[in-house]
Amino acid sequence: MRSDEVKKGYDRAPHRSLFRATGLKDDDFGKPFIGVANSFIEIIPGHFFLNKVAEIIKEEIRANGCVPFEFNTIGVDDGIAMGHDGMLFSLPSRELIANSIETVMNAHKLDAMIAIPNCDKIVPGMIMGAIRVDVPTVFVSGGPMAKGHTKDGVPIDLATAFEAVGKFEKGDMTEEELTDIECNACPSGGSCSGMFTANSMNTLMEAMGIALPGNGTILALTPEREELYRKAARRVCEIAKDNESREKFKLSNILNENAVRNAFAVDMAMGGSSNTVLHMLAIAKEAGVNFELSDINAISKRVSHIAKISPSLSTVHMEDINKAGGVNAVMKEMTKRGEDILLDNLTISGETLYEKIADAYIKDTNIIHTIDNPYSNVGGLAILYGNLAEQGAVIKTAGITGARALTGKAVCFDGQPEAIAGILGGKVKAGDVVVIRYEGPKGGPGMQEMLAPTSLIMGMGLGDKVALITDGRFSGATRGASIGHVSPEAAEGGMIGLLKDGDEIHIDVDQYILEVHLSEEEIAKRKATFTPLKKPLKSKWLGQYRALVTNASSGAVLKTDL
Repeated sequence: MRSDEVKKGYDRAPHRSLFRATGLKDDDFGKPFIGVANSFIEIIPGHFFLNKVAEIIKEEIRANGCVPFEFNTIGVDDGIAMGHDGMLFSLPSRELIANSIETVMNAHKLDAMIAIPNCDKIVPGMIMGAIRVDVPTVFVSGGPMAKGHTKDGVPIDLATAFEAVGKFEKGDMTEEELTDIECNACPSGGSCSGMFTANSMNTLMEAMGIALPGNGTILALTPEREELYRKAARRVCEIAKDNESREKFKLSNILNENAVRNAFAVDMAMGGSSNTVLHMLAIAKEAGVNFELSDINAISKRVSHIAKISPSLSTVHMEDINKAGGVNAVMKEMTKRGEDILLDNLTISGETLYEKIADAYIKDTNIIHTIDNPYSNVGGLAILYGNLAEQGAVIKTAGITGARALTGKAVCFDGQPEAIAGILGGKVKAGDVVVIRYEGPKGGPGMQEMLAPTSLIMGMGLGDKVALITDGRFSGATRGASIGHVSPEAAEGGMIGLLKDGDEIHIDVDQYILEVHLSEEEIAKRKATFTPLKKPLKSKWLGQYRALVTNASSGAVLKTDL
């Protein structure tokens, strides 16, 4: 066992003395040591109850002959950080989480790990750290929130609350209606109830084979979820107690190229958050998988979009997907278009992917469509290219509400605060293309999510009449013709930084085009006099991040070789 390095032999007497101080007894030193990586934090609705989840998991680990050691990571609630400079810290927190996992697990030579994430950057951060450690790891998330309802019984969620602000600003909603939504959009603990970033990533962990079935869809704070926690704890002990299993189920044997491609395919079928592109690229790099941004369109062309979940023009939420058969049912239906749509692979449950989904089926075809009746014959995400995005840009096609091809005049804003003020001030009209720049990984720094401006646009009735492009990114709750991750970003001299108000921008989602109609001579002239804006910073951490981060086309990972 790996933990023998810290507990076996006469020269480890001081180490054992320290372990005894924590309560270990003689017979514990022959047992596997399991890291319980928890992301408990009281300010996040999906995490405030995870301290109790950890107690359940540790109890089950002890009952199954292993020794648990709980430790914590930080967390940022993107919804609370939204719309102000707190959002600058969200994406950078992913790197801190990955580093903390690597640090604790390797410093103490723990044999295996069970990770308890749930929301936002915490899921990919934990995965990235776990890849570096490369021990058997079972992920079990806190679970999704139940959907809310207005007093009239209409299903609502966090996206409804953000869009309500725009409706109230426009005068289309009363203060009483706004308060009703505020008080009922998030009715309980859990990750926000739609296919936002958290639930997208919790779902993709099933596709990658690193979490047990139901991880993405079984509601938080239910007996069914508690049983999933216990099952995950039993499974990690089953692996950790067997020498052959510890080697077989090392994370690198599960989270490989097949797993990455399967995750992107399921993402396309379920119309996941555009943030999954950013995070899966980073995960692929950590895993040593050769996967490029341009590979996504090839996958999308072969995958039917069969589940449309809020916020993508749908009142369907994660609990509905669970009742309709869950992620396994989605994956089983996907294979009917050709088995190579999903690649067979080992999963942490001990089965291969095909074995795991063999008996799955759709229980409600109104919720999960068949491949004969898809929402689209292509996936719910697309990568656009052109002189405005030479290294690519991302759009959640599943959330488009208007035309898929348009040409409009640029209305440029140097940052999200300026954009919010401009939208509220009436600067954006039907037919415009809103440009928000200097919000990329370097430019922000930290690549803010743009839920506030996109929700204002939707709430003010412009959602199907304008497009928005940014070198920043969007919340999973964003919908509309919203194009993010534009690379190169403005802060590194990208074309998005050279745009002027009135420039004609052409977007064609089906042809994967994002371009500005300018001559080469005009572009060269602008480049010759261009100096990117560099925002002043007070934060030492954000200064370090800006110096090390790469752009979105690389997953916004940090450079390790300077």
